[in-house]
Amino acid sequence: MFSSDDKIQLSPTHLAICVSGLHDVKLFDSNLQVIDEAFEYLVSKSAKGEKGQYFTPRHVIDMCVKMLNPKRGETMIDPAAGSCGFPVHTIFHFTGQLFQNADIPKEYKDDVLKVFGIDFDERAVRVARTLNLIAGDGETNVMYLNTLDYKRWEERTKDPDWRDTYGSGFKRLKDLQTDKGSFQKFNFDILMANPPFAGDIKESTIIHNYDLGYNDKHKPKPKVGRDILFIERNLDFVKPGGRLAIVLPQGRFNNTSDQKIREFIAERARILAVVGLHGNTFKPHTGTKTSVLFLQKWDNKLCSRKVDYPIFFAVSEKSGKDNSGEYVFIKNADGSKKLDKNGHFVIDHDLHNHDGELPDGVAEQFLKWAKTERFSFV
Repeated sequence: MFSSDDKIQLSPTHLAICVSGLHDVKLFDSNLQVIDEAFEYLVSKSAKGEKGQYFTPRHVIDMCVKMLNPKRGETMIDPAAGSCGFPVHTIFHFTGQLFQNADIPKEYKDDVLKVFGIDFDERAVRVARTLNLIAGDGETNVMYLNTLDYKRWEERTKDPDWRDTYGSGFKRLKDLQTDKGSFQKFNFDILMANPPFAGDIKESTIIHNYDLGYNDKHKPKPKVGRDILFIERNLDFVKPGGRLAIVLPQGRFNNTSDQKIREFIAERARILAVVGLHGNTFKPHTGTKTSVLFLQKWDNKLCSRKVDYPIFFAVSEKSGKDNSGEYVFIKNADGSKKLDKNGHFVIDHDLHNHDGELPDGVAEQFLKWAKTERFSFV
């Protein structure tokens, strides 16, 4: 988390007060909602919200993980990692266990070291690295980098302090480069992300690096939506046959002005599914309507190119939150909140069955359909 010469800047008196307040608190075996709320508090909501980067609820993350079905040995990345929910839940999926006060079993070590996260907010990265350590990876692959501005990575990574903190993870990331002379393309099996979807990129040095940064006359645009550039960047991270789940604002799916973006996606990948999320999903931070886009990049072996093919569509009718953005929990007969086998409250939603605690949801229906389509990953 910290460089070797970092020093605690609290006075001894204040430090004693903090230690006395925290010494009975543990994060191992904690309720995940508590950890989420701690992250939201530690990372400035205003700083993230200005760029449309909001915390992704755990049940949305779990739906994506279940639908893409990561397998041991596969590589995974979230290039807009935030609290690292997607990477941490991918680790849970591999190991079958949540946070615990023990090292991750040896047989999973190599699998966990193939899971990566990148974020442009250094404070968020430090908190996320802590969560990854608690999840059991022991040596984290979460890095402080600007995903979109990849041509400046070399400049960033030359900083000795940066290398001290992030060097080991960066070395593993470089092993997945498609071209060792460029950070544009990588060979990841899976990408899951909720990229920032507010604000525009206006820096020409960034826009010029993307096909979607140019208009029909092949001239660079003066500004481009942040999430639009992330679409192209995300596709570049994944190898042929690789799978993606990306949270996007609903307008990208139905605005007539965004037709070129949809054509760009369809040219490079098969659209597996589109899941419309409820309007309450990201409340109280935003009421923006979003959907999750699931893709598999075209590949002669794993996903052969087709002109016409079926797509799985679903719309969530239970967001797990009320209109104020408060979670809605399943109740027992006595009115108490229901707990699952891990001691976590069961949120009332329809995205997946919460290991049998809820009726089958979107994820289970997709996997049934995916088997009939004989997708390579189910």
